[in-house]
Amino acid sequence: MRDRQDSTEDTIAAISTPFGESGIGIVRLSGTLALSIAEKIFNPKKKPFSFISHHFHYGEIVDPEKGRALDEVLIVFMKAPATYTREDVAEIHCHGGYLVLQEILELVLRQGARLAEPGEFTKRAFLNGRIDLTRAEAVIDLIKAKTRAGLEIAHQQLKGLFYEEIIEIKGRLVDHLALVEAHIDFPEEEIEEISLAKMREDLARIGEQINQWVRSYEEGRLFREGIACAIAGKTNVGKSSLLNVLLKQDRAIVTPVPGTTRDVIEEILNVNGIPVRLMDTAGLRRTDDLVEREGVRRTKEKVADADLVLLVIDGSRELDRDDFEIFREIEDKKVVIAVNKNDLPSKVSLEVIRERFPKEAIVSISALRKMGIDELKGQIYRSITQKDLRASPEHSIITNIRHKNALSSTAEKIERAIELLEGRGSLELVAFEIRSALDSLGELVGETTPEDVLNRIFDQFCIGK
Repeated sequence: MRDRQDSTEDTIAAISTPFGESGIGIVRLSGTLALSIAEKIFNPKKKPFSFISHHFHYGEIVDPEKGRALDEVLIVFMKAPATYTREDVAEIHCHGGYLVLQEILELVLRQGARLAEPGEFTKRAFLNGRIDLTRAEAVIDLIKAKTRAGLEIAHQQLKGLFYEEIIEIKGRLVDHLALVEAHIDFPEEEIEEISLAKMREDLARIGEQINQWVRSYEEGRLFREGIACAIAGKTNVGKSSLLNVLLKQDRAIVTPVPGTTRDVIEEILNVNGIPVRLMDTAGLRRTDDLVEREGVRRTKEKVADADLVLLVIDGSRELDRDDFEIFREIEDKKVVIAVNKNDLPSKVSLEVIRERFPKEAIVSISALRKMGIDELKGQIYRSITQKDLRASPEHSIITNIRHKNALSSTAEKIERAIELLEGRGSLELVAFEIRSALDSLGELVGETTPEDVLNRIFDQFCIGK
């Protein structure tokens, strides 16, 4: 494990914009030295000058040791606590070239800042109480979102809606725990049966709400992570043409020559908000060509690893040995079948296909004429989610396996507390289960999360965020 150096007393700095050429690049600082460093290296165009918090100022970044100007910039100083990290923050908005950004960052580091660890700005926002852990995780989901639906889910979490629901549940559990512990401390004061009944009913409602979140994980994971879909079939059935039509761009080379696609081509397709990683594969057939054989081998690997296989069949030709070998190759996979070239006379036997794939969807399409494509995308979505459209859930949906595990643990402890209450069990054990449920929720929002878990979460971030 690498030696972590993220002391919260240090002033940290990093380039906060992606590497490459762009109109604007940003170097960000956070910590007690942010203002003094900015004052050392910024030469304003208008004088006399002093920084006004949350205002942009125009001037140059100058190396104070050499007197050399590095770039013409806009700089903003933001005084704590009204900042992203709740520390003093300075941002230098310069031209977006790699070299100028690197020189300004190195200058900042020579003035006393240190290079930020991945995710350290957001980690400081969490440690300083500006956001809870679920909202910190939403930041990385927002950055990595591949579809609008994934973006919306991350945005809802970033707004704190999920956190607020968790805090509301924690408040109810604390009330129940206080009632139980009061009876433990004062056993002569009996709890009325009606109070116990109301407690059981509310614990059951809490358990059901938490289980709704747990059940939403599989759907949420799809919107966050997406799936891998291999486009498979024998040569010249129109796999590459279908990829191009689905993507609405000429991504794959299309020729009438069998075996044109030799390697796997991968692109992301948005299917009703789910990022589907489409993989156009080499045609599966027996061949003596060494390069094509390597392509076939890679195709079989991708098919084996895929969450879904989009099987393309040429409807203008009868099924042959190559088709049946492919059927055997994918018989244990989740499959959507596209019978292509419906603009030509049909020669394929749909009955035979249905016998081999009785539960799988079969869609008639023409990649050339762009017919049946919307229906095919709908079938892909239904195959992935097992339903027609995503309904707006009553509560937030979860996309993170850490959240699912913490909520599952909470639900189990609440269920045990209910069983103890129904069986007139020990109130000490009831209190223990409710307290344990609160601990699980505390770990979820970051109140009691171990340091190694925090490190794993923030290591997923880029440097500068």
